Amino acid sequence: MNATIADTIYEDLSQQIITGGLGAGEKLRQDHIARAFETSHVPVREALLRLEAHGLAHSEPRRGMRVTALDPAEVREVIEMRVALEPLALQHSVQNMSPAVLKLADDARIACDEAQTMPQWEARNRAFHRAILTPCGLPRLLHAIDDLHIASARHLFAHWRPKWMQRVDTDHAAIVQALKRKDAAVATAILTRHIRRAS
Repeated sequence: MNATIADTIYEDLSQQIITGGLGAGEKLRQDHIARAFETSHVPVREALLRLEAHGLAHSEPRRGMRVTALDPAEVREVIEMRVALEPLALQHSVQNMSPAVLKLADDARIACDEAQTMPQWEARNRAFHRAILTPCGLPRLLHAIDDLHIASARHLFAHWRPKWMQRVDTDHAAIVQALKRKDAAVATAILTRHIRRAS
């Protein structure tokens, strides 16, 4: 039961940090969070440790846990790491692209295009990337990519939220088409361009 509560707390707090609802330097008070979720401190501590592991919070001696600051220098590093790791995962995914997996990816692509708000779009965009990369079957690689997506999303919200508008993502559509043909070279080339364009 505690694991489920910890998951809920982590998801709620991470989304608030990513979207800017909780600002850099803001204190994450265990007692306040425990009251808000009507739970004990145990799942709260677990959720806070997960936030720290994902780079969204950091512990300060005698000051408790606080939201980490956005580092502009981190953006370049995150993009370069995504460019290295996501095409690698996609290369391994191509051979495991069953009709069911392709339908899941296409459904995720359509849902992303239909997003009405930036938070909705960001969650669905991550779901699309997960859908095309998960078939690689490399859990450590996928875990590293998930962390990069969290860092990337935070910077997107900080810089692009006022300019965001609903649009059809032609790169997503082209990637799905290449995957249907099992054309790894084209799919990875489009994905690389897509990640760089997002920066």
